[in-house]
Amino acid sequence: MDTQSKVDWLKLLLGIVLVAAILYVGKSLFIPLSFALLISFILYPICRWLEMKKVPRWGAIGLCLFLLLSVVGLLGWLLVRQMMRFTKEWPGVEAKLILTWEKLSEHLEHAYNIDTDRQKEWLQGLASDAASSAFNMVQGVVYTSTVGLVLLLLIPVYVALILYYREQLVHGLFLLFRKDEQKKIRLILQETIITYYNFIKGMAIVYLIVAVLNSIGLLLLGIPHAIFFGVVASILTFIPYVGITLGAILPMAIAWVTYDTIWYPIGVIIVFGIVQYLEANLIFPWAVSYRLRVNMLFTLLAIVAGGILWGASGMILFIPFLAILKLIADKHEQMRPISVLLGNGKD
Repeated sequence: MDTQSKVDWLKLLLGIVLVAAILYVGKSLFIPLSFALLISFILYPICRWLEMKKVPRWGAIGLCLFLLLSVVGLLGWLLVRQMMRFTKEWPGVEAKLILTWEKLSEHLEHAYNIDTDRQKEWLQGLASDAASSAFNMVQGVVYTSTVGLVLLLLIPVYVALILYYREQLVHGLFLLFRKDEQKKIRLILQETIITYYNFIKGMAIVYLIVAVLNSIGLLLLGIPHAIFFGVVASILTFIPYVGITLGAILPMAIAWVTYDTIWYPIGVIIVFGIVQYLEANLIFPWAVSYRLRVNMLFTLLAIVAGGILWGASGMILFIPFLAILKLIADKHEQMRPISVLLGNGKD
C-alpha cells in the first residue's frame, strides 16, 4: 500500500512537471488560445441570445467582437490621450527632478562628504550601465512586441472560431468521458460558463467603481493626471496583492515631485488604501453575486507560477484558470479534495 502511494505521488509530480514543460514550450500557442477561450466564455451568452433573436451565427459573433473591440479601443484611446497630456508636461516634471537631485547632491556633500566629482563619476557609471541595458532591453522589446502583435491579432480569430464551432468542440469533449458521465460534464460546463460570465460582468462593475473612486481621491489631493492614474491603478488591481502596489508607485512619485513634500505621497497611499478596503468589503460582495472563494496561498502560487511560465500574461490568466478549477471542483463530488484544498474555509 505504501509503495503504491509513493508511486502515485511520483506520477503526480511527473505529471505536473510534464504539464509545466508543455505550457512553457508552447506558450506562444497557449497564451492567445487561453485569452480566446476566456473571452469566448464571456461572449457566449450574448452570442447565444443574439442567435435566439434570429441573428445568423457569423453575424452574432461579428457583432459581439465589434462591441468588445470598441470598448477596448475606447479605453485604450482614453488612456493614450491621458498619457499624451502627461508627456506634454514632462519638461516641468523633469525640472522638478533636476531640482530634487541638486538638493540631494548638496545633502550628500555636506552630510557624507561626497564631493560633486565623485557623484558625477557615479552618475556616469550608472548612465553607461543603463545605456547598455537599455539597448539590450530595446532589442528584446522590439522582438516581444512583434511577436505579441501577431499573437494579439490571432485572439479575435480564435474567439470567432471557438464560438462558431462550439457544438463540435463540446461534442469532442464529451467523447473523452463515459456516456453516464456526459450529462454531468454538460451541466458542469454550462454552469461554469454562466458563473464565469456573471463573475466577469460583476468584476467589470467593480473596476469601474474603483477607477472612479481612485480618480476622485487623487483629484481631491490635487495630483496631476488623476483620472489616468486612477484608471491605471484600477486595471492593475486585476493582479491580486501586487497590482495595487504597482498602481500606486507612479502617482506617489508624481505627488512627491510636484509638491516636494512627503505628505502628498502618504495621501495617495491613504486614498488607495481606503478604496481597496471599500472594494474588498463593500463593492466586491455587492457587485459579484458569486464570490470565488480561493484562498490566498493558492492565489499567490498561481500568480508566481503564471509569471514563471508565461510572464505577465500568465499572472493574469492563471487566476481565472484557478477560479474555474475551483468552480468545477465545487460541483463535482470526486473533486471534493481539490475544492477543500483551494477553498478559504468559508464554503
